[in-house]
Amino acid sequence: MIVKRPVSGSLAQAFISIILLSVLTSGIALMTLASSLRDAEAINIAGSLRMQSYRLGYDLERNSTAFSDHRLHWQSTLNSPVLKELDRWYVPESVKTGYQQLQIAWVEMDRHLEAGDKAWYQDHIQQYVERIDTFVLALQHYAEHKMQLVVAISLAGGLGILLLVIMTLRGIRREVVAPLNHLVYASQKMEQGNFDIQAEDTHLPNELGLLSRTFNHMSAELHKHYRSLESTVEEKTRHLNEAHQQLEMLFKCSQALNASQIDTHCFRHIIQIVQEYTGMSYLELQAGDNWQVCEGTKKAERETFTLPVVMQETRFGELRWQSDSVVPEPLMKSVATMLGRGLYFNQAQKHFQQLLLMEERATIARELHDSLAQVLSYLRIQLTLLKRAVPDDNLPAQTIITDFSRELNNAWRQLRELLTTFRLTLNHSNLPAALHEALGGLQSQTSAKLELDCRLSSLALDAQKQVHLLQIVREAVLNAIKHAQATVITVSCVTAPDGEHTVYIRDNGIGIGDASEPPGHYGLNIMRERAERLGGSLSFSQPQNGGTQVCIRFRTPEPEVGK
Repeated sequence: MIVKRPVSGSLAQAFISIILLSVLTSGIALMTLASSLRDAEAINIAGSLRMQSYRLGYDLERNSTAFSDHRLHWQSTLNSPVLKELDRWYVPESVKTGYQQLQIAWVEMDRHLEAGDKAWYQDHIQQYVERIDTFVLALQHYAEHKMQLVVAISLAGGLGILLLVIMTLRGIRREVVAPLNHLVYASQKMEQGNFDIQAEDTHLPNELGLLSRTFNHMSAELHKHYRSLESTVEEKTRHLNEAHQQLEMLFKCSQALNASQIDTHCFRHIIQIVQEYTGMSYLELQAGDNWQVCEGTKKAERETFTLPVVMQETRFGELRWQSDSVVPEPLMKSVATMLGRGLYFNQAQKHFQQLLLMEERATIARELHDSLAQVLSYLRIQLTLLKRAVPDDNLPAQTIITDFSRELNNAWRQLRELLTTFRLTLNHSNLPAALHEALGGLQSQTSAKLELDCRLSSLALDAQKQVHLLQIVREAVLNAIKHAQATVITVSCVTAPDGEHTVYIRDNGIGIGDASEPPGHYGLNIMRERAERLGGSLSFSQPQNGGTQVCIRFRTPEPEVGK
């Protein structure tokens, strides 16, 4: 930007004007005083003409010998250089006219003096002296006028210099001091963080006006950058707070997965934590084996977001949610990954527990086989030998042997069933797959059609309870195969909205009739005991269309308070 009127130029002009006015005033005064140096001499010389005129009259009257010398002296006095200098352009006309009249009158008087005309000289001497007095008075007035002029010029110069100084100081105050004070005040306000302050002197055509305009532009830019920085800091702070909340949420979810037993309550706790931190209106975890846990109310008109729950390229289910606000997808992916890891660990834990359980049961089976089974076999052999040793006509003994043999065979048969039960192997931690595998093994023992409809999640049962349920189903299906004469046997597993689980084993056979246990049989009692270990109940009924229905009802136990 170009400054139209620099401060330095204005100050220079003011100082130059003051100097020029001072020099001019001093010069005029000095010149006037210099011209007045010989005024006193001129007045004295002019005044001496009056006395010389009287002296010439006296010499003429006495016929003095010095008359000629005095006349020549009068002539030289009248033509003295100091009086000749009065013929200048700046000398007043009254002075010049008086001097010229004296010279003209002297020519006539000098002629009469030379002629010795005493009478004429005496008659005109007074008039001539009066002209001399008039000339001397004009010289005196001229000298006084010059002194007055010097005083006036000095006063005018001093007043002019004072006015210039006042105007300069006022201009400096208006165009330098005040703008600087405004800039200092604005700078102090800016230092306090107030960027809305504006310099007031942008109209000035000097450097301070340019500085004010530049300051305002800088203030506006700083204000913009400061607001941008504040916005950036607020945004970063908000992102950090969101990241902190997300990390805290993920940490709590991770803590929930660190439980010794990962079950349905653990996953529900995680869903509650995610909903609490994100403020979702609806959040649902759905596993692939007909199990889901949800929080909130699902609305059909809202958009539902879905993410797969995957772990090691195995899809375990889906995570669905509805929210009024935008939920970061990476966060939900992390939650889905964590839930997938939890489902994976749940299956791994259950499979490990099943292996331990199967190993324990296999050990019991081996112990039974090596101890009780051997004893029963030995007793059967000895009973056969005893039967041969006792005569046939000994009816009481034969009756006892027959009863003993029957009960021994029943014990042997029940032991084999127990061994078969204990040797039951599970290759799947997933309940539907385990049921399918168990029914597949029984399908080879019957011509009836075995059907399975399992909508019960394996997360509802731990490994031991899953074994109990499988044993109940297996025992019920075996009873239907052996006794019902059915063509279709159906196993269905459902979960009610209130959380109650129900397993039905139906057949279209002849019906169970009395559901009491025959003497020497313990299968139904064992099934009831297993149902009690599930925390439920076992019941038998005959549907209207015939056959038998075995029903097992149980609930997933609630978590302990403070868990």
